[in-house]
Amino acid sequence: MILAIDIGNTNIVVGCIDSKQTYFIERLSTVRTKTELEYAVDLKTVLDLYHIKRIDIEGCIISSVVPQITNAVKLAAEKVLKKEPMVLGPGVKTGLNILMDNPGQLGADLVANAVAGIHEYSLPLAIIDMGTASTVSVVDEKKHYVGGMIFPGMGVSLDALTARASQLSGISIEAPKRIIGKNTIECMKSGVIYSNAAALDGIVDRIEEELGQKITVVATGGLARKIIPHCKRKILLDEDLLLKGLLIIYEKNRKEL
Repeated sequence: MILAIDIGNTNIVVGCIDSKQTYFIERLSTVRTKTELEYAVDLKTVLDLYHIKRIDIEGCIISSVVPQITNAVKLAAEKVLKKEPMVLGPGVKTGLNILMDNPGQLGADLVANAVAGIHEYSLPLAIIDMGTASTVSVVDEKKHYVGGMIFPGMGVSLDALTARASQLSGISIEAPKRIIGKNTIECMKSGVIYSNAAALDGIVDRIEEELGQKITVVATGGLARKIIPHCKRKILLDEDLLLKGLLIIYEKNRKEL
């Protein structure tokens, strides 16, 4: 198995995976002031919780959209595993043909998602990743990453709403009993859940219109499970997608380690 780490703006996703199964997925808070040692303690604690020994882990791969802490996490993983981690970036083969104005700007997490999506699902494909930001990645029938979109994640939208409206307090992100809310909390929950579900339905419709063909739609990310059940479009939920992509990329580059 390998240790796969994805450093996001809010959470660091940590998991162990091999070609047969995902052994666990956990999330740590992204803290830009933590030291290498503190991240090493975090990683070791997670591995110990799942009774995974260092000798059972063949290697490690890291994707990151937070450059400030990438090296600290890399050194932390190296300290725990006694192996040098692979960092997804320039020089790492992904096999993904990115048809963007500046392919280098594409986030490492989106690259890993697309690599896994091509491997796991029929094309053309849209991948929705719901985290701090919600992203949509579009892969055509020729396995080309043709582009996508980025919009505020649910947590960001909710924080902005409560910060600007003095009578609205923070709420948990969960569906209310009814769409038409009868009190402020119900109204907020309904607005957050169903506006995001409707947005995803509408986005998929428009992507299909632009491509001129039906697409497979897959959702992943920490908040996807809360929204996808309320969508009218068929959207597949794959919470392991990112780790699967990192595993594929690791295997593709392993001979060069």
